[in-house]
Amino acid sequence: MDSRKIILLVGALIVAAITAFFARTLIAGSSAPQAGAVVVAAPVIDGPEVLVATRSLPVGTILDATALKYQPWPKELVDNAYYLKDKTNLQSLQGTVVRSIITAGQPVTQGSLVKPGDRGFLAAALGPGMRAVTVPVSAQAAVAGFVFPGDRIDLVLTQTVAGGGDGQPLKVSETIMRNIRVLATDQRTDNLVGEDGKTKVQTFSNVTIEATPKMAEQVAVAQTLGTLSLSLRSIADNSAELEEAIASGAVKVPDGNDPKAEKAMMVRLASQPSAGASTYQTGADVSRYQRSSVPGKEAQGGGMSGRSMQGVPVAPSAGGAVAVQGPVVRVARGNALTVVPVGGKN
Repeated sequence: MDSRKIILLVGALIVAAITAFFARTLIAGSSAPQAGAVVVAAPVIDGPEVLVATRSLPVGTILDATALKYQPWPKELVDNAYYLKDKTNLQSLQGTVVRSIITAGQPVTQGSLVKPGDRGFLAAALGPGMRAVTVPVSAQAAVAGFVFPGDRIDLVLTQTVAGGGDGQPLKVSETIMRNIRVLATDQRTDNLVGEDGKTKVQTFSNVTIEATPKMAEQVAVAQTLGTLSLSLRSIADNSAELEEAIASGAVKVPDGNDPKAEKAMMVRLASQPSAGASTYQTGADVSRYQRSSVPGKEAQGGGMSGRSMQGVPVAPSAGGAVAVQGPVVRVARGNALTVVPVGGKN
């Protein structure tokens, strides 16, 4: 090989080495590209603000301030039945009832609402198969006016049960119905709002509630037994009642882990009134000086005959009644009565 070819080969190797060195330097020195978030501007809707539902509103829902809001709507899709912001007083719609179901985010139409005083208003507020029942209450029994249409209450019956013995009645109070929806207070189906925009508390003497046909009959009977009081329920769900409803079969647990089915189950439970399995408290549960049961009529001696009572000498009195001779102590155990002598002349 001649010297000329050798020189060219060496020169080519040198040029290749220098090129590789500079290429490596450029690659190592260049910074890695930074991934940046692309901000996409929200599309501007060219149209007026219309009234839409903030949540799903089933038939019979009594509207409040949290159920509706204004939202821009494309002007080419605006219907004449929509409520426009510049032509609608939002406060005037509070207390109206949903006549046809409205999904969340859907515009509210004038035909989907029934206002108080309109024909069929109360019928629209009732759920399928339910009845409206009016109950007279006092200011103290109505939570001092802090019950409003749309609230959920429990119904408490307080009565005195007459019995035998010393003639003192048994005083008892029991919760006869739970989770009852209030439809109206007196003749108001909406909440009265003051000039400051806050709901005003007003006392009332009648409350109209939603009940099943059987519960409506029970309310009619309960009014003749004693005094009815309202017990305002919390908005929070009651886990104990959920477990009880599942155990009794009143609520069916959906199969699988479908969140929508579970939510529908909770909504169904929250809107379902119940009666039966009532809880109660007697006078003895409140005061030691009150009784816990009604004693038997034997305490008066009218039902006794013969010459002895539980081994205690007795003597006949006028009218055939039996009188015990000497001081005794009467011990009542439920409806059973035992007479025990304490000494003295028999």
